[in-house]
Amino acid sequence: MRIKVLHIIKSLGRGGAEVLLPETLALHDQNKFEFHYVYFLPWKDQMVDIIKEQGGKVTCIPANNNLELIRKVGEVVEYCDKEKIDILHCHLPWSGFLGRRVFSKTKIPVVYTEHNIQERYHWATKFVNKYTFNFQSMALGVSNDVTKSIKENIDPAIPVETLLNGVNTANFKRDTAKGKSLKHHLGIPEESYVIGNIAVFREQKNLLDWVRAFHRINKNYPSIYGILVGAGPKEKEIKDLVDELKLSEKIFFPGLQEDTIPYFSAMDIFMLSSAFEGLPIALLEAMSMKCAVVSTKAGGVVEAVRHNKEGLLCEPGDWEMLAENVQNLIQHPEKRVKIQEFARERVLQNFSLLEMVRSLEQRYFKIYNGN
Repeated sequence: MRIKVLHIIKSLGRGGAEVLLPETLALHDQNKFEFHYVYFLPWKDQMVDIIKEQGGKVTCIPANNNLELIRKVGEVVEYCDKEKIDILHCHLPWSGFLGRRVFSKTKIPVVYTEHNIQERYHWATKFVNKYTFNFQSMALGVSNDVTKSIKENIDPAIPVETLLNGVNTANFKRDTAKGKSLKHHLGIPEESYVIGNIAVFREQKNLLDWVRAFHRINKNYPSIYGILVGAGPKEKEIKDLVDELKLSEKIFFPGLQEDTIPYFSAMDIFMLSSAFEGLPIALLEAMSMKCAVVSTKAGGVVEAVRHNKEGLLCEPGDWEMLAENVQNLIQHPEKRVKIQEFARERVLQNFSLLEMVRSLEQRYFKIYNGN
């Protein structure tokens, strides 16, 4: 008999937590586990078909906002009863709040994955998180920084462990032909440097600083190009700044993309400008794809990237240094190539998605058996 695991998540759009779900499902032992997924924002569904293709069972329980989501506890309880769910696995605070309410009614064990540090949440979110945190079986931080934040801010009675995010290194391998083809499609000269990022366009990612840094670099190296893959609430503001700085012919916005391999393959440098992070999936994917990393020291980034080894780092908000670090790699191509090689090796040795999946399965077995 297979153990039935229900993932509860606010949306199935293209965020880091959401992208991990089909990636991990493809590697899970589905002879031992059956995976279900409930999400609430029907307009954020980019991962739905991919999860279904991998054998997952997906259900949308529509909710327009966080308060409506919390009120869906009865429908989730009904789903659990109908499908005989054994374990709930919740992602991010509002799904976590819901899962803990389901636990109070059903006593189904709950695993909660935290993707951000507590200090970055709204005071109300932090309060509810702290008040309800012990109404679950186990919490997992995606980085040591996230785990430390939970312990210091909440001091929970339940186990809190670190389970580092991982990347499927077999899939995320640089494809030079696809990179060249994408450059040709966008009208980027084949020999030109490309700086890129793949992200949800929200405040956390600080993409206005990304554009400012690119503008500084472009003044000294006018032949470079930029690619920003994604979408989100800050999109208009970002594009307005691009227009204001007269960069509309140099920075491309291809929108949301299901297949990101060609985009990573076209990038020489992956520039991350985030104000804060847990452990960003796109960063690990970029490293696996042999992109040279230039990033802020945001959260778990420093657990993956060692300065002057797998990338060049600066303080969050310091876009001038971000630009200077990129120019350093343009000026010293031999250094960029070494960083690209080290980045791939770092992911292979320390951030294997298969290892992450096996560790997660061990925790599922432990909880299922009441240990």
